[in-house]
Amino acid sequence: MTLAVCFGGLALCAFVVLVLYGRELGRMATWLRTHDAQSNSRMTTEMPGPGFAAMARAVNEALDAADDERQRAASERRQFQRDLASLSHDVRTPLMGASGYVALAADEPDAARRTYYLEEARTRLDDMERLLNALFAYARANDPAADFDLRPVAVLPVLAEVLTGQFPAFEERGWEPEVRFCDEAFTVEADEEALKRIFENLVSNALRYGNAAPSVAQSGRQLVFSNTVAEPDAIDVGRLFERFYRADVARAQGGTGLGLAVVASLAKAQGIEVSAAINGSELAIALGFPDAG
Repeated sequence: MTLAVCFGGLALCAFVVLVLYGRELGRMATWLRTHDAQSNSRMTTEMPGPGFAAMARAVNEALDAADDERQRAASERRQFQRDLASLSHDVRTPLMGASGYVALAADEPDAARRTYYLEEARTRLDDMERLLNALFAYARANDPAADFDLRPVAVLPVLAEVLTGQFPAFEERGWEPEVRFCDEAFTVEADEEALKRIFENLVSNALRYGNAAPSVAQSGRQLVFSNTVAEPDAIDVGRLFERFYRADVARAQGGTGLGLAVVASLAKAQGIEVSAAINGSELAIALGFPDAG
C-alpha cells in the first residue's frame, strides 16, 4: 500500500510539473507572438532551472541581434537619403549653370562673349558627365552579379599604362611621378581591368587633390600610393572610402566623392585590403594583395 501511495505521489508530482512546464511554454509563446518589435522589453521566465533560463537568454540574444540590425538598416537608410540629397545638389548645380550660360549665349549679340558663354556651359556639362561616369563606375563596382576575371597580372605594366595615360596632366603641373618597385615582376591575382580602374582612380585623386607629384612604392605584397596634400587635417581617413565623402578642400575643387569608394569596392571584390593614413602632410593609400597561391 505504501509503495502504491509513493508511485501515486510521484505521478501526481510529475503531472503538476508537466502542467507548469506547459503553462510556462505557453506563456513564452504568447509573449513572442505579441511582443512589439520596437519595444525594449525582453523575455523572462517564471520557472526555475537552467533550461528555461537558457531559452529566455537565447531568445533575448536573437532579439538584441535583430534590434541591432534594424538600427543599422535605419542608419543606412538615413545615410542613403543624405547621399541622394548631396547627389541631387551635385547634378543640379552644373546643370543649372549650363542652362544659364546657354540662355545668356542665346541673347548675346557679341560673338566673343557668346563663345565664352558656350564654353562655360560646356565646362559645366563636362562636370556633370564626370559625375555620371563616376556614378556608373560605383554602381558597377558594387554590382553583386559582377563577374571578375581573376588571373595572374603583372602590376608594373598596368601601372605604367595608367601613368602614361595621365602624362599630359603631369606635364601641365610640371610633375614627375616616382615609381619604386622592389620586384618589377610583382604579380597578383586580379581582374586586370578592375585593377587598372583602381590605379586610375588613385592617380586621379592624387592629381586632383595633391600639391606635389605622387609616388608609388611596392614592397612585398603591398603597393602604396603617396602624395602630399594641402590640408591634411581636413581629411578624415576613417571616412575616406565612403561614398560621397569629401573633405572641405575636395568640395572646393568639385570632386564627386566616389573615386575612392570605387577603389574600396573593387579592392574588396578581389580580396585586396585597402587602407589610408596621414603621415605629416602626406596622404598614403595602401593596397595589400593576398598571398599568391
